[in-house]
Amino acid sequence: MNSSAGPREGDPPVSPRPPRWQVLFDDGHQQRYLPDRRAVLRYVLAVGPHAASPRFEVLTETGRVRLADGSDGGRQFALVEVIDLDRPGETDRLRRELLSDD
Repeated sequence: MNSSAGPREGDPPVSPRPPRWQVLFDDGHQQRYLPDRRAVLRYVLAVGPHAASPRFEVLTETGRVRLADGSDGGRQFALVEVIDLDRPGETDRLRRELLSDD
């Protein structure tokens, strides 16, 4: 019996969840999974001044990876933005975006 198989006929439907976000920083040595864009902005603004690198790669979940045998291979993410806090005005831009979503 293959316990990693997907849902079977008769199983209750799985409700879709919103995509998760991933932040890579400190030259890829650290990563965090966050629930939404606002959480990403808050995290980058809080951690940025203390991080080893001012560069944050922001990715969002794009779906599941299906392996050649049909089994689930885990989540797949795609790069959507690079935040560089050394870029002039970047911190202010993030703060404005965070405030505009209120």
